[in-house]
Formats: sequence, structure tokens, C-alpha cells
Amino acid sequence: MPGEVLPVFDRRRCGVLLHLSSLDAPLGRGGRAFIDWLALAGFSVWQVLPLGPPGASSSPYWVRSDFAGNTAFIDAAERPPADGDHYRRFLEDSRFWLEDYALFEVLGALLKGEPWWQWQEEYRDRDPAALARVKSEHAQELARAQAEQFVFATQWQRLRAYAHERGVRLFGDVPFYVAPDSAEVWTHREQFQLDAAGKPRAVAGVPPDYFSEFGQLWGNPLYDWARMRRDGFGFWRARVRSQLARVDLLRIDHFRALAAHWAVPAGAPDARGGAWRRTPGRALLKALEEEFPVLPLVAEDLGFITPDVEALRRRFRIPGMRVLQFGFDGNPQNPHLPHMLRHNSVCYTGTHDNDTSGGWFTSLNQDTRHRVESYLGTDARAMPHALVRAACASVATLAIVPLQDLLELGSEARLNTPGTAQGNWGWKLSPPALGPELAQRCAALNQLYGRA
Repeated sequence: MPGEVLPVFDRRRCGVLLHLSSLDAPLGRGGRAFIDWLALAGFSVWQVLPLGPPGASSSPYWVRSDFAGNTAFIDAAERPPADGDHYRRFLEDSRFWLEDYALFEVLGALLKGEPWWQWQEEYRDRDPAALARVKSEHAQELARAQAEQFVFATQWQRLRAYAHERGVRLFGDVPFYVAPDSAEVWTHREQFQLDAAGKPRAVAGVPPDYFSEFGQLWGNPLYDWARMRRDGFGFWRARVRSQLARVDLLRIDHFRALAAHWAVPAGAPDARGGAWRRTPGRALLKALEEEFPVLPLVAEDLGFITPDVEALRRRFRIPGMRVLQFGFDGNPQNPHLPHMLRHNSVCYTGTHDNDTSGGWFTSLNQDTRHRVESYLGTDARAMPHALVRAACASVATLAIVPLQDLLELGSEARLNTPGTAQGNWGWKLSPPALGPELAQRCAALNQLYGRA
């Protein structure tokens, strides 16, 4: 049931970043109401975070499947019947992932949430007879899990069509790595660097830097890139293909790992013992380019970026990201300052990992706050609107503003604080906040800077 991928970088546009978890009934009434407001306010892009079903942390970047959807987003009042030709076509089109995902979830429930590598050996290693027994004994639960994915897919495509009818494009996100306790790792063990028991031989992270003396140890299993290259990167092509069946533009999180990735030996206490390993990113992107001649991708190229990462991004004409909050360190050549931006980029006031721009500005020391005010030609009373205006005025073809910045909210509305396990992903929009007066102000700004 995929829809048509519509161009985003065909003209100057402005969009809003708002994850579906911040809305009520996001795949139905809540999502349509938000799209109506976007169109009224002159926005033509809605950026969301990954759409998969999250684990216990609720993080959309640590999901139980990239191919499945988070059924918590379903509008229960608008459920389509899971039968008929549309349902049968969905089952057929989704055969390559759906049955395995349903098995993964049913087994996970039966085994009380234990990660798959701790399951009984017959389930862990996908013994055909054991799986056939589960299919027979738990047919009803498996059918229910598959039907829920049909409801998600149907409501999502309806929402996408509704957005397209109103001139709004959808901008999605895919994590670079997959979660260890996911249907993909359980089903495709050969694509990862795992031992005989299914545990990672090496895990993902990033090395120590100015912000973290121990680096960051993420714990995702590393890909077996040699194997992936031999089979034409089929696993990655399927990941991207499934996401582009949902959205018009796709951000690749941690893009720098396509040039080289930080490999940490399994069992290491932190990321300091890792090493850089080359990634066949050029070959992977070439394989994607053969399937999608115009790659509708954006590179999350934040942090320490080396020349080989830049060369890879330029070779495939993939826009990068710039974040205005990162620009005010006193260096006039800082690439995140508005005057340093380039056309082929996406300009943000902040991302889902940043504090809101209001909270960020309030937390700055006096010197940095004065630097921001001097650069933007304003004072504290105009913040964060002045930063939003700077993003819209920039030469970047696409400007993205988190909804919290349009609402001028403080740190209480922050969505995520990296490196923390509690208090994230919980912010909810109060619908009355999106009134016609705010829409009128945003429409005037988008019109002024050629983004309406």
C-alpha cells in the first residue's frame, strides 16, 4: 500500500518537527488536525522520528522492528476491518517480515520479555519444528499481531494521502543500527557480528570526545559488512525501501558510520577500547542509488565529521544538517551559523536531542547570551522567535523547526536528553495551543522568506 514519493528539495520549504507520540490519535483525527494546521500556517513538511514499536525505554531509536509500526499510534475510533482483498494484499506484500515479527512478539510475551538470546535454544535458533508448533498453538495471537500491523499501515497511508492532498510532505527517520533485541537481529543473524549464542562479538558506540571522556557505548550489534556486500546489501535496501513506502524524505541517523564505524569489543566497560573500522558506505549508497535514482535522503552529519564523511555525502548529493543552537561558540566560521549555511542543507533551530530553543537560551552563560543577541540583532524578549526567524531566513532549502520552538516553550517541553534513561519521550501537545493566531504568524514568516 505504498504511496508516491513526492519531491521535497524542489523549492524552499519550511517544516515542523513533531513526533507522533506527542499527539493523541496521531494516525487518525490527531494527525489530520495537525496537518490542517501545518497547511494553514504555510508549512509543507512534517518531520517525525522512527515509527517502529519501541522497547521498555520508549525510545524511537531502539525499536523491536524497523519494518513494523508502533500500534500505540493507531486511532482506535477509525480501525479498518482486517479482512478482504486489502488485507490479503497486505499479508502478501509484507510476507518478508510480518510473520517473523509476529512470532518474535508472541514468543517474547510467552517468555516474559526475556531478550531473544536468552530464550530456549529451539526458539533462539529458530528451529523449524519449534516455530511450527508455536504457529499452531498460538495462531490467534499471531493473527492478531499481523492484523494490528495492517491497521497501522492502512491508517498511515490514509494519513500520508491526506497530507499530500494538502501540500504537506512527510519526512521520516531511520536509525543507523538496529536494537539487539529486535525481530531483525533474531531473524537475520547472519547479517550481524554475533557469536553462536546470538550475542554480539562487537558493539556500536562513539569514541571519547570533548563532551564525554569515556565515549558512548550504545550496545547495538555491528553489521557483518563483508556478508552484506556479498549479497548486494539486501538487508539495508529492504530497510530503506520499507521506510520510503511511508515517507517522502528519509534522514539517516549517524550517517558518519557509513564512512567508518566505532567498533567496541563485547564486554568492554565503556567505549574507550574501541577502534575505527571502515564501512563500505560508498558501495551501499551506490546500491541504493540504483534502486532510487534520486535518493530522497538527508544525512545526520552532526558531531566530529571527517573529510571522508563529507566526500561521501557530496558524492551522492545528500543534504546535511545544520543546527543553529550549535553556532554560537564565538567562532565566526562556525558552520552552524546562518551566514555559513549552504543551499543543499537542512537548517534546524534544534533537534529532538536538543533542549527547546527557549530552554537553551535561558541556560546560556551571560557572554554567550550576549553573543546570540548581538548576532540576531535582538534581545531576550524576542527569543526564541528570533532563532526561528533566522532559520527561515537562511539559504538552506529546507528549514525545520521543532513545534516546541514555535510555541516558545521552555525546558519542561524537552523531548529527549541524550545519555539519560528517564523522563524522555513523554511531551504531549495540548491541541488548543495550535490556534489560528499562531498559524497566521507562521504563514506570514513563511511567505516573507519564500517558504510558503
